[in-house]
Amino acid sequence: MLYKKRLKDLREEREISQEKIAKILGVKQSAISKYETEKRDYKIEDLIKLCKFYNVSADYILGFTNTIKSLPNKK
Repeated sequence: MLYKKRLKDLREEREISQEKIAKILGVKQSAISKYETEKRDYKIEDLIKLCKFYNVSADYILGFTNTIKSLPNKK
């Protein structure tokens, strides 16, 4: 699935460990490995957290666009 590859690519491009992502999502590092090898699916709540963490739109992560867009700032 494209979104899993995009999340892995974002993590690697920003030199973030699986352990750090696991901590953000409240899961074990092995769960992140399973997500990235497509043995497990992300929960929607986790996708939302990762959009916020990486500051990218869900459209980009889900493959609706190839343009990385930052999330709008909330005031």
